Amino acid sequence: MKNTATKNKEESYYAKNKKAYHDYIILENFEAGIVLNGPEVKAVKKSQVNLKGAFIGIENGEVFLKQAHVSNYKFADIKTLNPVRPRKLLLKQKEIATLAQNLEQKGPAVIPLELYPKGGLVKLRIGICKGKKLYDKRETLKKRAQNLEVDRAVKRYV
Repeated sequence: MKNTATKNKEESYYAKNKKAYHDYIILENFEAGIVLNGPEVKAVKKSQVNLKGAFIGIENGEVFLKQAHVSNYKFADIKTLNPVRPRKLLLKQKEIATLAQNLEQKGPAVIPLELYPKGGLVKLRIGICKGKKLYDKRETLKKRAQNLEVDRAVKRYV
């Protein structure tokens, strides 16, 4: 089993929303800081977080991560934290305006993609996404299967 310190930079993350990558086409990415309490940071670093079903909402010009489940840290003094409470995201005003504009339109969705470490901090990758049709999902699965076959063939002959 690989440790997160030995993984590639692209591979290391605390939580990934695999459902989002399957159900949506990612049009644009943003990197956001996330406001967490001490025990929540420890829980996130232990990968005790689930982004499935989470979404991004804007209230009074502030961006929030909603319905993301961060488990209570086992050794924390504070046991009363709500695991699915809204968490504030830290973005620039220009990025907030772009997200707000996309949320007002019908069609694109703003979805959390993954939580990852960056310089000792916890960052959240947000995507402006468009829903895939069934034929898009099939095409993605077909490409993935073809790439897997190519990789196996190269591995066999090298």
